[in-house]
Amino acid sequence: MAQVDFVDELTPGPAVTQAPVQTSWVGHRQSWLSLALGYLGLAACVALIGLPLYWMVIGAFKTTAEVYRMPPTWLPATPTWTNFVKAWESAPFGRYYINTLIVTLFGSGFEIFFAITSAYAFVFLRFPKREWLFLLLLAALMVPNQVTILPNYLTIARLGWINTYQGIVVPGASVAYGTFLLRQYYKTLPLDILDAARVDGAGHLRVLWSIVLPLARPAIISFGLLSVVAKWNDFLWPLIVTNTKDMRVLSIGIYWLMVEEGTIDWGVVMAGTLFVVLPVALIFLYAQRYIVEGIAAGAVKG
Repeated sequence: MAQVDFVDELTPGPAVTQAPVQTSWVGHRQSWLSLALGYLGLAACVALIGLPLYWMVIGAFKTTAEVYRMPPTWLPATPTWTNFVKAWESAPFGRYYINTLIVTLFGSGFEIFFAITSAYAFVFLRFPKREWLFLLLLAALMVPNQVTILPNYLTIARLGWINTYQGIVVPGASVAYGTFLLRQYYKTLPLDILDAARVDGAGHLRVLWSIVLPLARPAIISFGLLSVVAKWNDFLWPLIVTNTKDMRVLSIGIYWLMVEEGTIDWGVVMAGTLFVVLPVALIFLYAQRYIVEGIAAGAVKG
């Protein structure tokens, strides 16, 4: 009788062997379903972003008749460069490029400088009401840009900066988002290295230049690229504070192409849009990994 009991204990029941198999199958099915839904959402995002860009590119090489043809064609039947010539001759894009480059370099340069230094102060300096000031900075992120347009314009007008480069650049020289992003990244830096530098007698400027900036390069590059894109594409503020063609920027040049003749030649407009999009798109594609690294580290940690 004892032998029978011993054999029964060693003999596994059917439920013991089947339960893990069923659980594994359900897990694989859920994994594949999640993966499929993820790729479906990714494909939808690519379509929403990529199709307008593709239509802009092919439209720039189409004739006017082909642009308006129904049903539309996905490739130009007879590619032409005429639209690019018309766009360049219809508006002074050479001058627009110079103005946009000046505004972008100085505007982004000031933004990056103030973001680097203010974020360092919030993390590594001790002063009264530091956290309250940071909360005030976060509150500034909630204020729409449109709210500050009128006060900024009145200030620029009193200073006599209407239709000048400083009138375009100075009001947007500092943004709260850059300080927030770099502060969050600075808080992830190893304190041992910073403490060792202070023990060796390094001051704040030396610590910032020799230690913080090299370690925070991904975040700084990511914010810098986002700032460059924003300045390059800015339309409303340059339109408000400039009143002559020789001070306009590229984004206003696209608008000029649309209203100059009274009727819109979409092939010319799309060619002009390529003049605006192509330089910054190439830079953005080249440095996109820094943007992902910087934003991820600044948002997840800290």
